[in-house]
Amino acid sequence: MGMFWIAIVLVVAIILGNLMILLRTAKKPKIPDSVKPKPHKDDDENW
Repeated sequence: MGMFWIAIVLVVAIILGNLMILLRTAKKPKIPDSVKPKPHKDDDENW
């Protein structure tokens, strides 16, 4: 019965670890307000 509990704990630890990694990588970096998009040279050209 002891191996059963070890397997359960291992599965839960792996799932929680994967969730933490996913949450960490899903956070988007905040772009400062001072950063503005630069206009391209060809923006005014007609297609």
